[in-house]
Amino acid sequence: MHKAGDVIMGGLFEMNFFAVFSDLSFTSEPQQPTCHGFDVIGFRLAQTMAFAIDEINRNSNLLPNVTLGYSLYDNCNVLGIGFRASLSLASGQEKQIILHETCVGMPPVLGIVGESSSTRSIAISTVLGLYRVPMVSYISTCSCLSHRQKFPSFFRTIPSDAFQVRAVIQILKRFEWTWVGLLVSDDDYGVHVARSFLSDLNQSGGGCLAYLEVLPWGEDLIELKRIVDVMRKSTARVVIVFAHESHMINIMEEVVRQNVTGLQWIASEAWTSAAVLQTPRLMPYLGGTLGIAIRRGEIPGLRDFLVQIRPDLHQNSTYGKSLVNQFWEHTFECRFSPPPAGWLEAGGALCTGQEDLEKVETEFLDISNLRPEYNVYKAVYSLAYALHDMLQCEPGRGPFSNHSCGSLQRLEPWQLVHYLEKVNFTTSFGDQVSFDENGDALPIYDIMNWQWLPDRRTKVQNVGVVKKSPFKDEEVTLYEDKIFWNAESKKPPRSVCSESCPPGTRLAQKKGEPVCCFDCILCSQGKISNKTDSMECTSCPEDSWSSPQRDQCVPKKTEFLSYHEPLGICLTTASILGTFICAAVLGIFIYHRQTPIVRANNSELSFQLLLSLKLCFLCSLLFIGRPRLWTCQLRHAAFGISFVLCVSCILVKTIVVLAVFKASKPGGGASLKWFGAVQQRGTVMGLTCVQAAICTAWIVSASPVPYKNTQYHNDKIVYECVVGSTVGFSVLLGYIGVLAILSFLLAFLARNLPDSFNEAKLITFSMLIFCAVWVAFVPAYVSSPGKYADAVEVFAILASSFGLLVALFGPKCYIILIRPERNTKKAIMGRGSTNK
Repeated sequence: MHKAGDVIMGGLFEMNFFAVFSDLSFTSEPQQPTCHGFDVIGFRLAQTMAFAIDEINRNSNLLPNVTLGYSLYDNCNVLGIGFRASLSLASGQEKQIILHETCVGMPPVLGIVGESSSTRSIAISTVLGLYRVPMVSYISTCSCLSHRQKFPSFFRTIPSDAFQVRAVIQILKRFEWTWVGLLVSDDDYGVHVARSFLSDLNQSGGGCLAYLEVLPWGEDLIELKRIVDVMRKSTARVVIVFAHESHMINIMEEVVRQNVTGLQWIASEAWTSAAVLQTPRLMPYLGGTLGIAIRRGEIPGLRDFLVQIRPDLHQNSTYGKSLVNQFWEHTFECRFSPPPAGWLEAGGALCTGQEDLEKVETEFLDISNLRPEYNVYKAVYSLAYALHDMLQCEPGRGPFSNHSCGSLQRLEPWQLVHYLEKVNFTTSFGDQVSFDENGDALPIYDIMNWQWLPDRRTKVQNVGVVKKSPFKDEEVTLYEDKIFWNAESKKPPRSVCSESCPPGTRLAQKKGEPVCCFDCILCSQGKISNKTDSMECTSCPEDSWSSPQRDQCVPKKTEFLSYHEPLGICLTTASILGTFICAAVLGIFIYHRQTPIVRANNSELSFQLLLSLKLCFLCSLLFIGRPRLWTCQLRHAAFGISFVLCVSCILVKTIVVLAVFKASKPGGGASLKWFGAVQQRGTVMGLTCVQAAICTAWIVSASPVPYKNTQYHNDKIVYECVVGSTVGFSVLLGYIGVLAILSFLLAFLARNLPDSFNEAKLITFSMLIFCAVWVAFVPAYVSSPGKYADAVEVFAILASSFGLLVALFGPKCYIILIRPERNTKKAIMGRGSTNK
């Protein structure tokens, strides 16, 4: 298809699917191939280019005084034919074309709009790039074509696959599909997409590939069966396909044969709009497909231009019938004269050339979904604007050497490439058109959804858009409420290798499998994870512990001997009971202080002993409750002083018993003057002051303090008092032990003295109990953890105190209250004389 003009634009379109080479010999005039299998859409693309050039010629503001022409070729979907056509356009050596009778030589070729496949664009641009002939593709998407060193004059008005891949990954992230399958075609398009997809998917961390399969050309049934079998067995519910219509037709036949349902298909721009796949037979499988589609545009006036097309019965071409004639025969199912042999006999009709296009149903006139046509339209205008900018150059201010400008008479291809790189205009549809440093247009795609309507009709609905502005990353706008999901739930399917690990667990990678396949391991005690899919668990602070769900750190329980727990209540009750008993005994002794049994046993020391026992019982309360600094300091001091006061009284009592017995013998009266009331009080106070001094030195040098101990239990804090100085605590206990042992020995020696003077048996028994309790206390205290150490010490205090109270005052209270007849001087003396 040719049209004369001052400047010619070349075009390469797929207007026939197949070509047959009749002569493959090396002759001077090789026979041209025969193309068949008319492609209406390819023909409409060519007519769109013709319309755009006609529109530019009618625009007085764009390229005034310059008429554009075109020379459009059918590549017949064969690389060799397209390659030869491009060389003919670039070199101007097509001898068969006569554009005008008076024209001398070929007018310059402005640039070429094409190709329709990445493989052909790679081959043709490799050669055209050597001469910097600009080529603007409308549908070649291979990311490899963005390599500026290899393809310095290649441009395109469709985004590269690199952007399409990122758009698909954005959709995967949107629906949290992390486990997907990928099918690609066995060509440059598929190979580069697979490479780009793997790279971007790894960088984004958005998911993993369950499988990657290359679709064969043609009907390789064995390979197709194997691929579909992989899809059927895989747990991935999402399948992404970067391939051509023919690949999808073949693979879907096998999908139907094996009845593989429940898959969510994601289509590349190559088959998103393929009407041949939108059939009642395939929609149960392909319904709900999400696809990346070429940006839809509107071209006002295009339909009126297409309707005016009529066959030129006078045009003859070395390629056979004119393309318009082929279109006419295909549309009206007729043949121009002379028809093929047997055509009329078989019921075929002859074409008149006057048939009405508007009365026949053809997708040729359906301009409601212009996608590649819109890219062709933008490609033509890009070349036109570049030429327009070049012709607007003012001499002496040009971008070339010596500030020169390009001219129409001496048009160099590389000059137009320079201006094409700087093109920036807005279409009537409102889209901005410009090229980046790699020759790629500003990326923009529509997101389509295949909808299977209740009346078994198919609708391809626009449900979003993905685009990238010059200063922003990809922006995905998706209208989820418009999406049809081919599932009973009417919700997006789940496609993950392993479900997300909830808070409280961590990921454990499965050996030899992708990172998306993992196990969820519960965090160990003391560690948490508060996010979904945590790679590791974090340790809680020292004063915290993990919750049962392991999703947060909670304060550790603080453990101490409390007044509110059963053990604390029992010990408190025993302490108070002991105190009341001491008070009761003291009251009894005060009330009966004039009776012989009270007077005979040194009533003053008995009163002091009862008061010290009362202090012993009360000091045990300091060991119960939350430890504080003052209770830690006071508890051991009060314990030590109280018991020294108690044992001192017992020791003095024992000494007094020995002194009285000695004084009862002839010549022994002088011994009592050394143990009068003043000496007794002084001895008790002196011995007690020694203990007070020990406690004071201990507190001053290394004071006991509260301490939160985390060593006993991981999930608890044991609140305890540390003694500060083990030496101080040992000296305190040792001093009490020395006094107790001394009292025991003296009482043991005096145990057989006459009853009238003797209290030594009771003291011996009481000190035996006291020493036994505290000897058992030491190992029990050392081996008891936390609050139980305090409980052991309180128990020892109470046990020894009760032992002293019962052993020393039990028999006396029995006589005073139960056997008062024995509480007489005569009875006491008689008991003594009887023993003699």
